[in-house]
Amino acid sequence: MIKSFLIITSFQILLFSSQQVVLVVSNDFNSSKARLECYEDNKKVFPTIDVNIGKNGLGWGLGEFELTKKTTDPSKYEGDKKAPIGIFKLTDIFGYSYLNNYKMPYLHTSKNLICVDDSNSPFYNQIIESNGDEKSFEHMRRDDNQYELGIIVSHNKNAIKRRGSCIFLHVYKSKDSSTAGCTAMSYNDIQKIVSWLDKEKNPILIQIPKSSSSEIIKLFPNLKNSELLEQ
Repeated sequence: MIKSFLIITSFQILLFSSQQVVLVVSNDFNSSKARLECYEDNKKVFPTIDVNIGKNGLGWGLGEFELTKKTTDPSKYEGDKKAPIGIFKLTDIFGYSYLNNYKMPYLHTSKNLICVDDSNSPFYNQIIESNGDEKSFEHMRRDDNQYELGIIVSHNKNAIKRRGSCIFLHVYKSKDSSTAGCTAMSYNDIQKIVSWLDKEKNPILIQIPKSSSSEIIKLFPNLKNSELLEQ
């Protein structure tokens, strides 16, 4: 009974301390397209944005707590080209520029900076300076500029093996290009979002298929007027 009370209390603390919400909703588990809205308290702050997600759609990820899911629903695993479903903290902004005036922690992406996707590495799902020993990783300063500006999503923060790594919001390769598991959009759109985000307002990402809409509305009543969550 005490444990249940503590869990519910923890949920309430998380929900009511999150003043900024990035909401991404896809029609189903298989689509590589979704739509994005940004909310501060109960107000939508930008027009709805079209985004690209994983080439193979969505799979249940590891976020702040578990939403209701079916045993037949797909889960997120390393290399499956699925974007994670769940509620995740947005922790940092990264980019190629040295200068910034953002209200979030900022990471300048040098040529030696990598994100480790090797499940057997002690640095799995971490961004580190390359030491030449990592077997599998991705460069954080890409030649195609997809990481010119981005936001770190706190997915699989405990680095559970094979459950997915290096999840970001970032610039898309092209308007119709899906991703390997991130959520991508135009440079202008992500620039608007990073300029709005504020660490003091505890920003989170809610990323779901349409079928989870009713549960999100119950947990986040400030999103009840979202057209993305309409049944």
